[in-house]
Amino acid sequence: MQSRFSRLDRFISVQTGIKRKDVRLLLAQGRVQVDGVAATDIQLSVGEFSQVLLDGQVLQANTPRYVMLHKPVGVVSATRDDEHRTVIDLLQADYRHSLHIAGRLDLNSSGLLLLTNDGRWSRGLSAPDSGVCKRYRVTLANPIGEEYIQAFAEGMYFDYEGIRTRPAGLRILDTRVAEVTLTEGRYHQIKRMFGRFRNPVLALHRCAIGNLVLDAALAPGQSRELSAAEVADLRGQSSGLA
Repeated sequence: MQSRFSRLDRFISVQTGIKRKDVRLLLAQGRVQVDGVAATDIQLSVGEFSQVLLDGQVLQANTPRYVMLHKPVGVVSATRDDEHRTVIDLLQADYRHSLHIAGRLDLNSSGLLLLTNDGRWSRGLSAPDSGVCKRYRVTLANPIGEEYIQAFAEGMYFDYEGIRTRPAGLRILDTRVAEVTLTEGRYHQIKRMFGRFRNPVLALHRCAIGNLVLDAALAPGQSRELSAAEVADLRGQSSGLA
């Protein structure tokens, strides 16, 4: 989803039907406000979260939203689906249909999922070059050996796509449980990496994105908005979010 930016005169013309040449007069008369300040420059850039008023009437007043959801197994990471319940269906907020997903989890995975209406923020968060780590708890069918650690750290070549994964961290927590840290999220990457050892993944749970840890107070299916500090901290972890 892309962020929208438009020149002020074009934006007002589209929103009101007023010809652009007449918009200049409105601006000169001080009848337009952008983010609480009288606007006079026709080339002023209007973003998707700019508040724009004409004669005190709101033309746009979108609010950026950032939501943390504890995704349960069996719910699809999509805004709509004909077969399964979606993560949007789990939300109670009246603005839920304006949100999109920033970094999906597959149907049989659980854990931390972020949703937003801020396209620039979500693109930065999901970009492989963002440097934002994603941490997962993985339960496997068979015991995990020390050789897994080196193989994950070196990255793995997937012949089908002709790509090598970036180095990934692996920490053995128990005989069949590991913590995996990725800086990318290729298609079923974790399952395919363990597949090299013929060790099926039984459960995959995302615990954290960057410094943001799934709120322990959220039961599966529950959600809350991120605090301003959490949004700022996550933004600060990646040049892609700046």
